[in-house]
Amino acid sequence: KKMDDDAEYEAIKQRRLAELQRGAGGAGGAGGAKQKAQEEERKNAQEEYRRQILVSILTHEAKERISRIALVKPDKARRVEDLIIQLAQRGGLAEKIDEPKLIALLEQLSEKKKETKVTIQRKRV
Repeated sequence: KKMDDDAEYEAIKQRRLAELQRGAGGAGGAGGAKQKAQEEERKNAQEEYRRQILVSILTHEAKERISRIALVKPDKARRVEDLIIQLAQRGGLAEKIDEPKLIALLEQLSEKKKETKVTIQRKRV
């Protein structure tokens, strides 16, 4: 009877140890969640920084136009915002960007995109 109790006690002990180790692994998973939360916080801070720069650079009408573009073509709006931020960081802006200047920037981006167009013509048999 004593050996059965010892074996049962060892089995319980092993299960408990395994549970504790899994629990520690779960804590490692919580560390991963913490890292994801930090990454999310960093992205939010970057987006807030971008938004503040754009608010200080663009007139109200230009902001409205970019928001309308973002509804239809988010990638194009993002490229325009990136271009505006780059210009501001390089000191290329003497004043706020109004709607006509924004339209000119949009046309520049459209021209660049048209230049990279590739057409393939196949031989007809």
